[in-house]
Amino acid sequence: MKKFLSLLLALSLVLGLAGAFAESVDPATIEDTITSADGKYEVAFVTDVGQLKDKSFNEGTWNGAKLFAVANGKTYKYYQPANGDQATDDDRYDAMKAAAEAGAQVIVAAGFMQGTALEKAAKEFPDVKFVFIDGWGMGLDNVVGVAFKEEQCGYFAGYAVVKDGYEKLGFAGGGGGTNPACMRYGYGFIQGANDAAAELGKKVEVKFTWQYGASFSPSAELQTMISGWYETGTEVVFSAGGSIFSSITAAASANDGAVIGVDVDQSYDSDTVITSALKGITEGTIWACEKAFDGTWADIGGAVSLGAADDAVGLPVDTWSLENFTVAEYEQLKANVVNGEVVIDADAAENDPNAKGPWENVTVLYE
Repeated sequence: MKKFLSLLLALSLVLGLAGAFAESVDPATIEDTITSADGKYEVAFVTDVGQLKDKSFNEGTWNGAKLFAVANGKTYKYYQPANGDQATDDDRYDAMKAAAEAGAQVIVAAGFMQGTALEKAAKEFPDVKFVFIDGWGMGLDNVVGVAFKEEQCGYFAGYAVVKDGYEKLGFAGGGGGTNPACMRYGYGFIQGANDAAAELGKKVEVKFTWQYGASFSPSAELQTMISGWYETGTEVVFSAGGSIFSSITAAASANDGAVIGVDVDQSYDSDTVITSALKGITEGTIWACEKAFDGTWADIGGAVSLGAADDAVGLPVDTWSLENFTVAEYEQLKANVVNGEVVIDADAAENDPNAKGPWENVTVLYE
């Protein structure tokens, strides 16, 4: 897994023991379930919708919680809200309450849908610290929001694949078009593809959908739809929705298609993945947990939003299989984003990217 520890150095934040441990240990080798001798679990993780082992957002966050806990001799446990992808705010709150009552000193909650439950739990348990991944600050001393500039790594992915020679792209997002992080991924992807196509003097096509991604779960319907895309000329699809990844890679495998992964480097999970739009969720989780225990929690100021300037988003240059877009070109692009020469719009409030157009070099086919 690509590590983004430099993001923490850039922010003058130190990971310490947990950071060194994370560099040397594969989180897959750490048990997900342990038994605490005293029945208390000091580090807790409350999952977002989808599976714990989604090879994406939940798993990346959980890896950070586990790595921190083991490196620091803390007990740990994950809690999945009742009712799965139909979980309510009450279900999420109940999971957080159970974690707090089981001795959690820090509770990590993943996903923007946790907001209402997290605020309620944080007010009820003021002595427990809450790390809100993909969240925001709430004006509460015991809550820290850790967010990422997904529009930037989405942009890098769209730009890279067009520069690499792909002209028929696809984007399948999670959350049904209401998840801010997925929306930023998609809108950034369109912008990057458009800019790269303009530089090459060509037109490209992007099929764009939120269908079958609302629950972040794999489905036969999604696999059938994406297979249809590949069969009618789509060359590469950006999978931005947790476990929908397995449906999209299955469709790609059956049709000799390519996939762009999301959140973590997903090339390890499918040969169809040519690159991934990364954000440092594992590292961000470790860092926030470290701050919860080292006496510097208040230094965060309630929330951070990490991007290219922090080395917190990007592409995995060590594992990508791009052939015509070079690492040097990518590093220059990233530098141009950091210095402001390339400006990426983060306002992804509209589900349909055509509402932000017209795009001069991209035709967006919204489904």
